[in-house]
Amino acid sequence: MSTDTPDFAAFLSRPYRIEWGHCDPAGIVYAPRFLEMFGESTIMLFEKALGVRKRDMLKAQGVIGFPMVDVSARFLRPAAYSDEVLLEAEAPAFGNSSFTIRHRLLKDGAVCVEGTEKRVWTVRDTDRPGGMRAERVPDAVREMFAR
Repeated sequence: MSTDTPDFAAFLSRPYRIEWGHCDPAGIVYAPRFLEMFGESTIMLFEKALGVRKRDMLKAQGVIGFPMVDVSARFLRPAAYSDEVLLEAEAPAFGNSSFTIRHRLLKDGAVCVEGTEKRVWTVRDTDRPGGMRAERVPDAVREMFAR
């Protein structure tokens, strides 16, 4: 993957300003903050595709949420306080109950960070009070991303 040119057409692309609270004492973004930004993009990606806010989607789909079960990131260039960047998130690659989303943060067209999240579609487990279990991502949800 080239670090200077996109290799996927982002399903969600949004401008973002790096704030002081994102940064460590050196003035660059503290690595875990990128994962927060990517998590926000995942929610926005689902809201865009499904046409409803996350809280309404959870209620309508009967899903508790989609917790992260695996994450990775590659840091290529620094991003710092007051940088105007672009966050991109690719439409999910669906498995059965899991899905993977690739993210990128770009500054001036150059990739600073690439990240991948693997999440699991999770519902209440009626056999265990307070429990949860993975369930197949509904076909209706998959179809909304295919549009």
